[in-house]
Amino acid sequence: MKLNKLIETDLDISVKGIVDDSRLVKSGYIFVATRGFNVDHFNHIKDAIDNGAVFLIVDREIDFSFPHILVDDINNYYKELCLKYYDINLDEFNFIGITGTDGKTTTATIISRLIENSAYIGTNGLTINGKTISTSNTTPCISELYSDLRRIKDAGIKTVVMEVSSEALLHNRVDNIKFDIVGFTNITGDHLNVHGDFKNYLESKLKLLNLVKENGYVVVNNDDINLRKIKYKNIYSFGKKNANFIIKNISFMGENVIINIEYKDINYSIKSPLKGEYNVYNVVMAFIIGKLYGENVNIMINKIESLKPISGRCEFLDFGQDFDIILDYAHTINGISSILDTFRDHDTLITVTGCAGGREHKKRSVIGKMIMDKSDISIFTMDDPRYESVDSIIDEMVGQNTDYIRIVDREEAINYALDIAPPNSALLILGKGRDEYMAIKDKKYKYSDYEVIKKYFENRF
Repeated sequence: MKLNKLIETDLDISVKGIVDDSRLVKSGYIFVATRGFNVDHFNHIKDAIDNGAVFLIVDREIDFSFPHILVDDINNYYKELCLKYYDINLDEFNFIGITGTDGKTTTATIISRLIENSAYIGTNGLTINGKTISTSNTTPCISELYSDLRRIKDAGIKTVVMEVSSEALLHNRVDNIKFDIVGFTNITGDHLNVHGDFKNYLESKLKLLNLVKENGYVVVNNDDINLRKIKYKNIYSFGKKNANFIIKNISFMGENVIINIEYKDINYSIKSPLKGEYNVYNVVMAFIIGKLYGENVNIMINKIESLKPISGRCEFLDFGQDFDIILDYAHTINGISSILDTFRDHDTLITVTGCAGGREHKKRSVIGKMIMDKSDISIFTMDDPRYESVDSIIDEMVGQNTDYIRIVDREEAINYALDIAPPNSALLILGKGRDEYMAIKDKKYKYSDYEVIKKYFENRF
């Protein structure tokens, strides 16, 4: 597209892309100098130019000569520019948004599998017609989000199921999207380094209520105390009591969980292969949202029964070993507690994890103690240390305790855990899920827990 078709300028040059990260700039790109939480992109303008930027969008004047435009509200301008560049009309889509501290990825993924002809955007990437492309964040940055919507539009899909993070809501990334249905999984606190305190975090999450369409629906987990006070005209709650959809019973049959739900004197029995009580809540929310969206209940129940594991979420890995290996993204206090409780009935429970650098310090000791209390063997290692020392992070996690194993290198830690895992044990590898990088300082190095485990067994046999 020509620049003078996008922006009021006499410059007749081709635009190849729009980004606000100077490291992603290529020849022919527009660079938008937004202010991020950790970085002011205005300070990286010259890097963007060196990488090939042909035009700048700024909210402060630059002190040198280069084609640019000065705007007041740079974030809103950025969104409008992307809408025009990618030729997107948001009214053409139906949006379902899922937020919460834990369960967003699993719930949103299940919903996208239950609703015919829908796409998924979230932590696990962009999924269209069963094919997945990696994305940068839970809720992608503005240009990436609209690029994703263009791909979805080109595939002829109208329904978009997306995870909506607290940071995306805080920084107004989705403010011009109107959602047909939104779901709140739970709110227990996370990213407090960004939000400052739990009150601000909760307020950011609840901003999603303002983005629901006039005739849209809100679905909440009524067993979460922080969600019970939500008021909305078309609200549907679920939980074990005092809710619209009552979870009457949870039982186990072989490898499956049987969930009985009652709604207006109608009983639904759902068989789910996804283990753990936390997954019961994820499945129930997905079922309710699918029902509100107009999907056939019986077809959805059949689809749930045949659900495949969600990538990196309580994902069982089978390499012919005589113990369970579970790969999970859990990194919050609630998420880690839930998965530990799910697998405590094994003969031996081994847990490998760490805490990310540049995040809340207060939760580290809580997570460390919980892991040591509930695991038979606790192995602490790196998890996206960024600018922090891995040893310092582990020190905060373990405190004065000595009943743990410290292996800083994550690959070595996982290999050690695989070496010592006895038959009938459960090995939990937590924190990274199916991430394909390790964040060290300001770089992301290629790394995958799954690939480490796969290589271990390939070398063994």
